[in-house]
Parts: sequence; structure tokens; C-alpha cells
Amino acid sequence: MVLALAAGVVLALRGPSTRAPQAVRQRVDAEAPPGVRIRVEVLNATRVRGLARRATMHLRDRGFDVVTVGTSREARDSTVVLDRSGHPEWAELVAKALGGARVEPARDSSRYLDATVLIGASWRPPAEPFYP
Repeated sequence: MVLALAAGVVLALRGPSTRAPQAVRQRVDAEAPPGVRIRVEVLNATRVRGLARRATMHLRDRGFDVVTVGTSREARDSTVVLDRSGHPEWAELVAKALGGARVEPARDSSRYLDATVLIGASWRPPAEPFYP
């Protein structure tokens, strides 16, 4: 009993652990800069229903302006962010907000977008609050 009490006191004095689980340490989150409108298109490039909607809510919660949501004709294994406006730093922010994705240049001024996100099968939506 004394040993268990001593162990409890030692743990209490050490405080909370500073070591985060591996998955938490690897996850990098980013937000849109204040006062900047980054227009994003989100396309589901998988057969899993609802991933584009989940990615849209996730990006909007972080300040990105998701203007188009849809389904891609081609299937992908990994998520790709296409830089449409020539602002690679904005595409990188979108990629970081999604937990990391490859960024590719694909300028297209006719779309009036800054980035297109092709959600791949390997993307897992983070735990989100319940949206009724």
C-alpha cells in the first residue's frame, strides 16, 4: 500500500507527460492566414462516400473558402493538392491542414480557384465534433 501511494505521489509531482503519441506528433495542422481568401475546390477521388464533405468541413473550420465540392472521375490512392493560382505557399497550407499531402503545380486561371484538393483513399478524416 505504501509503495502504491509513493508511486502515485511521484507521478503527480512529475506532472502531465510531455510525450505525445506518434500519430499526434506527426499531424501538422494549418489555418488560412487572417484576411486572406484562399478559394479551394474539394473532389473525392475515392469510392468512399462523404470524404469530400468531411474534408470541406475540416478546411472551412480552418478558415479556407471551399467554393466547390464534387467527385473526381479518376481514383487516387493518396491526396494531392493542385496549385491553381501560382501561390504554392497557399497550396502548402491546404496540404498541411489536411494532415500532409503532395502539392503539384497545375495553373488554371479560368477556374477562379487557388487550389484543388483530390482526396485519396489513404486520407483519414480527423475526429470532428458532431454536426447535426
